[in-house]
Amino acid sequence: MPAFAARRTVMVDTQVRPSDVTKLPIIQAMLTIPRERFVPGPMVEAAYIGENVSLGGGRVLLEPRTLAKMLDTLDIKPSDLVLDLAVATGYSSAVIAHMAQAVVAVEADESLAAEAGAALESIGVTNVALETGAPTAGAPEHGPYDAIIVEGGIEVFPAALESQLKEGGRVVAIFMQGALGTVRLGVRHGDGIRWRDAFNAAAPLLDGFAAERGFAL
Repeated sequence: MPAFAARRTVMVDTQVRPSDVTKLPIIQAMLTIPRERFVPGPMVEAAYIGENVSLGGGRVLLEPRTLAKMLDTLDIKPSDLVLDLAVATGYSSAVIAHMAQAVVAVEADESLAAEAGAALESIGVTNVALETGAPTAGAPEHGPYDAIIVEGGIEVFPAALESQLKEGGRVVAIFMQGALGTVRLGVRHGDGIRWRDAFNAAAPLLDGFAAERGFAL
């Protein structure tokens, strides 16, 4: 365990801080949450590498730099209710729970959701409500939300999720174009979301978040 604690410090010092992530709540959360608890046993030695960790089936645990910069862009407040989508094994939810008032985590894969629940319980996280269901549907029964984050690549942000964001609420997601991706921050104003580019990152496209393809001869 001490070895993993040392790796957390190295992760923050070499992957997070050099990426201009300086908000103390993010630094403290990533130094505190044991990332190795959220990686399947055979992959545990890869928990702190500076790249996405494959979980199989096209799913990944986002690299520390990408997650940290997304959280920095989202600017989570201690009073925020956050919707975390496609959480896989739940690491992101544990980190956000350290920063926000409460987190609603949604994962479609029952096996990954079970792993997330066990991992969150094992480290005593009590302010995460874990839901098994389609991330594209969100969790409207718990909303509206101050902030939404999507833990994977998307091409479109569904209208069903827009309606779950408070007026003035923020959303951050990785918009993919082929193999290239851009993290964008959106802020809800009225019935729409205004987006701006934040930084470059990439992740596999999540089921249900692809744009409709037009018919072509």
